[in-house]
Amino acid sequence: MTKPATAPFVADRPRLAYSHILVRPLTPAIGAEIEGVDLTTDLSDAVFAEVERAFAENLVLFFRNQPMTPDQHLAFGKRFGDLAIHPAAPSAPGHPELMIVAADEHSSRANGEAWHTDVSCDPEPPMGSILHIRTSPTVGGDTLFASMYAAWDALSDGMKARLAGLSAVHDGEHVYRGLYADQGVADRPKYPVSIHPIARVHPVTGRTALFVNSGFTTRIVGLAPDESDALLKYLFQHLQHPAFQCRFRWTPDAVAFWDNRCTQHHAVWDYWPARRFGHRVTVKGDRPV
Repeated sequence: MTKPATAPFVADRPRLAYSHILVRPLTPAIGAEIEGVDLTTDLSDAVFAEVERAFAENLVLFFRNQPMTPDQHLAFGKRFGDLAIHPAAPSAPGHPELMIVAADEHSSRANGEAWHTDVSCDPEPPMGSILHIRTSPTVGGDTLFASMYAAWDALSDGMKARLAGLSAVHDGEHVYRGLYADQGVADRPKYPVSIHPIARVHPVTGRTALFVNSGFTTRIVGLAPDESDALLKYLFQHLQHPAFQCRFRWTPDAVAFWDNRCTQHHAVWDYWPARRFGHRVTVKGDRPV
């Protein structure tokens, strides 16, 4: 990182007071715990509007003690838009939009063990993901989130100029092929591959976010392979800076809702052989610009 991250969205505009919810920011860059919201009910328009604003301002929201049913989980996601079906992961019986997120003593891996943006290989990557953890280990199993606004803002002016106008390939083949075979999920004939701008402008806030990730991004279009590899290696390391991050400690029935357009996350699998189980709902997004 060449300079300190600039003030995040929540701090660089005058804050309006919240009338219906309590918002407790976790760090200056990203994340807030929300109180005064019951996700097992149909939120009023006034409460929902404040949740939407908190989402734009804080990038990832956390709600504790939310014993949602699958139908309530799906209903909350649908308030934000149409729901997506994951291209590879297993889903709950009868609910293809409800992705299973689980690891226990029998698992050889856990979901999201590296910094990534969900399904960025899609032509229209998800707008956001809503993860409801029903069972969590007593110790461990935290998830780290990072602001890609802060990652972009902290780049030097020269690096920003170098990246402006460049695009990168996001490929799902090497990520998903055989990934869920041990759970009885058959591979698709082909997984998505897309080209997206490295500097992504958020459709709601208008801010620029760094949009490459080590999970899916394989090369930068128009650069020689060695130059592309070197630049991506630098960006992957840069975006992991602790100043861009928050860390969430899960408790049973906690919910995280992150903006996939301007964040990355990393799930820490340090709790084996304990069990972590939940479901994720994904809201469809649009083509990055």
